[in-house]
Parts: sequence; C-alpha cells; structure tokens
Amino acid sequence: MQNMNDSNVEKGISIGIIGPNALVKRMLNVLKSFPSFRPIPKVYGNEDDVPRLAEEIAGDVEAILVSGPMPYHRIREETSLKVALHHVPLTDTSLYRALSRMKNALGPEKSLRVSIDTLGKQMVAMSLKEINESRIKTTHFDGSSYPTREALIAFHQRLYESGACEAAMTAEGSVSEALTKLGIPNEWIIPTDQNITVALERALLSTETRQSKEAQIVVGLLNFDHFEKRIHTHTSEHEVQRFKLDIHRMLLDYVESLDGYLTHLGGDEYLFFTTRGIFERETGGYKSIPLGRHAYQKFGLSLSIGIGFGRSANEAGTHARAALRKSKEAGGDTCFIVREDKTLIGPLAMADPLEYVLTMTDAGLIKKAEDAGMTSVYLSKLLAQVARNGRTDYMVHELAAILDITVRSTHRLVLQWIDHDLVRIAGVEKVPKGRPRQIFRLSFLEDKVGS
Repeated sequence: MQNMNDSNVEKGISIGIIGPNALVKRMLNVLKSFPSFRPIPKVYGNEDDVPRLAEEIAGDVEAILVSGPMPYHRIREETSLKVALHHVPLTDTSLYRALSRMKNALGPEKSLRVSIDTLGKQMVAMSLKEINESRIKTTHFDGSSYPTREALIAFHQRLYESGACEAAMTAEGSVSEALTKLGIPNEWIIPTDQNITVALERALLSTETRQSKEAQIVVGLLNFDHFEKRIHTHTSEHEVQRFKLDIHRMLLDYVESLDGYLTHLGGDEYLFFTTRGIFERETGGYKSIPLGRHAYQKFGLSLSIGIGFGRSANEAGTHARAALRKSKEAGGDTCFIVREDKTLIGPLAMADPLEYVLTMTDAGLIKKAEDAGMTSVYLSKLLAQVARNGRTDYMVHELAAILDITVRSTHRLVLQWIDHDLVRIAGVEKVPKGRPRQIFRLSFLEDKVGS
C-alpha cells in the first residue's frame, strides 16, 4: 500500500481518490482539468485495504471517488461513511479499448471466445452489435453481484482450462495480474479518460461546497486589445458608432448565454456579472472562452479577460481587476481567473475546442520562479505562449520575442532558470553557417500541457 498524498496541496474542494496505482495516476492526470478539486489520493495493493483507506480520509474530504465497482461496493458494505461516494463507470468505450488490445495481441482476424466479468451481458452484446463484431463469443460471470477477487479468478481459470474460452476480460487489476501469473491471456478493462471525467463531474455536483457556490456571483472584466488603433481605421464617426454597436451586440449575446448582466464602463472596457455554476458549465470547467476567437474573427480584435471569484461582490470585483491585469501582462488575447483564495487559474484558451489547458495554482512553483528571476510578467507570457501552441521547447531568440526583451538579456535569464531547475537544455539545432543553436525546454511547464 502506498500513500500518494502530498502535504503541500493547493486549496480547493477536497476529494478522495482510491484505486490501484495505475488507475490513481490516470485519475490524477484527468483531475488536472478540474481546478476546483484538491485530490487526496490513496493507493491500495489489496482490495481488503479499501474500506480502511476510505475511513481514514472520510473526515477530510467532501467526496470519495473509487476506481471501480468492486472497491465501491466494499466501502458501501463494510463502512457507514456519510461522505458522498462515487465510482468510475465502465462503458462501451472501455470495452472497445480492451477488445482492440486483445485482438492485436491474439490476432485481429481470429474468432475469440472470451470470459468477461463486471460488464453486463446486454451492454456487451449491444456494443459488439454496434461495431458489427460477430467473431467474439462471450461468457459472463453470473455469480454474486458483488463477487470476491477469488471468485472471479476461479471463474476465468475454469473456463480457460476447460477450453470453453481462450482469453479473459476483467475489470479488476488484481484479477488480471493473477490470471497473467497463471498463464491465461487476459485484458484489464480500465476506464477511459472520458469515463473518469464523467465520474468527476458527478462527484463535483454532489459536494456541498460546489452546491453552495452554484449561485456565487462572478465578476468579469472585458478589455479589447489595441482598440484605439482599430477605431482609427474607420473613416467617419458614423462607422465608428456602428462598429461599437456591433461589438456591444456581440457581448450582449455572449453574456445572455451566461444568463448574466452586462454594462459598458466606457472606451474599450466592459463589466459583466453571472453566477459561478453557469460560468463553469459554459467554460467547460474553466477551460476555454470561445468569445475571444469569435471577437477576432468578426472584428479583428483580441480580448483580454479577467474573471474574479469572491465571498462578496466587492472581493470578486477586486479579483477580476487583478485577473485582467494578469491577462494584459501576458500580452493580451487571453483570460485569467483569480479565485477567493487569490490563487490563479489560466490562461484559459480563447478558442474551442481546447487543446491545451494550464492551471497555475501552485504557490510553491510561483515562488521558485520568482526566486530565479522569473517575474510574474515573464511567467504569464510563457504560460500564455505554451497554452496557445503546446510547445515547451524554444530557442533563445524565440524566448526573447515572447518576453519582449533583448536576446542578450534572455540568455542571462535562461542561465539563471537553468541553475534553479526551471529550464534545461533539450538539444541543439545545427545551422548551415555559424554556431549550433541550443534548444531550451521549459521543464517546469511540462506537466501543465496535455500528455
């Protein structure tokens, strides 16, 4: 058994994550796109440890998410926890993944007789029919609804040794491991990232903190980048006024989708109010704001957006102004969120679909960056750049352009960052003439991009 909990966790809604090592790692990776959650992970090597692990963390979390049906039912049966309990469901996508891996291992054209546990017979039949797969013949475990590990192993072993089945598919990692030791071809049916995402969304909705924050006021500040330059391209005041009206109409439509309220603060700045629940749903869990792409496509203008959460309207407004300032420091065309505890989320993507999302809430990393001479302005610009293109490898002249400083100054900073383990040399690019160019990797941001 291993405890993967880190004592230096960020603030948020606490959720317990229980499962075998491989699945806990997978669940934690998906959790990166849920900045509202603060995970407290617990890894087990034996299912008998599951109820005890759940009891250990029940007092510290608002919800517990376990990796599958078996540990879920063990907790339900053997404890009397009052905390919300959820498990990651197995759907047809999990089955398709396991089938594909099994057929690749045993032969894609071969007919197979497979023993299956956990997944329902009807669901499997419908899934196979959906993909027009008639070469797979399945035998399902028909014992107890909540079988033991030993019962599942015996089921698969009996069918394999009798020749009734040639391979096994199981939803339990420990069963798969035991079957492998017995020399029985098998595939572990594990949840996909989409399965985990659905379970996390359900867990989030069940928490008291989330329910209390549904109606919390959110303040947003919108500022058009280089607005005056764009205005000067119009030849008459009539065109300018029509242009401003079109912009106002676009923003009204967007805020209407948030069921919010919009007001013009004058010039190039707008203020809007909405509720946290609506804003979270419309941004896909604080991932993207397509308004930015729409504004650029329609008017040739980029947007800087600051969003503030707070325990009062005044606090939310103050945080929105700080978030807008961070967006401007990052070069515009982006959005940041400042939460109640002043931690930062962002930059959010200004387009949809989102390819890369960064969640920058690690106070320890921010302090480490500042100690290395990486100011908040530089940090914001690098975050925004990596969020837009997903790259973490750059040459010094590229970094100079991003930071808007000289190449000489950039080289000096990069050396400092290397000394503080924020950047490392990733390779060398050879050029026809002149010295080879070093490629620097922003290693401190590697785990902030999609894997």
